Amino acid sequence: MGALDFNQLYATYSQRMLYIAYQYTKDSFLAEDVVQEAFLKAYKKINSIDDTGKVGAWLSAITARTAIDFLRLEKRKGCILLDSVVLEPMAGAGENSENIEDEVCVRLFQEEVDRKMETLSAESQQVLILKIQYGLKETEIANILNLKSGTVKTRLYRARKQLKRCLTPTG
Repeated sequence: MGALDFNQLYATYSQRMLYIAYQYTKDSFLAEDVVQEAFLKAYKKINSIDDTGKVGAWLSAITARTAIDFLRLEKRKGCILLDSVVLEPMAGAGENSENIEDEVCVRLFQEEVDRKMETLSAESQQVLILKIQYGLKETEIANILNLKSGTVKTRLYRARKQLKRCLTPTG
């Protein structure tokens, strides 16, 4: 197989990949990020292509999988397990949101959660970030932090409780 010119691949397939990414994300900026990430993945594996005639399909598959990964990550970032009273405003804020006001309220709420998380102890922040942003299980968090699984569960429970207390309006 001859060497592939990556600049030529980009010029030929970037618009097609952007279209595919947009079909999944419904967000032009996120679609651009997906395409960038897909090209990075492709660049790392460019030598694994046996049939250069199938490069377009190969890039399309990478783009679709990368878009799905991005959506899963976004879903995890926006998912905070507190309780239904706090999370009700966030329900329906995904792709089906028709009301821009609701979407703005949800984003403001998410920013508020981020600010309140900064007030938590370093231990609480650690476990919450690993759980929420990275979607790790308690056992995985325990392995990373060299803790017992029960300790992680306790820290998560306490961190959520603290966060809920910070976010619940008093009055």
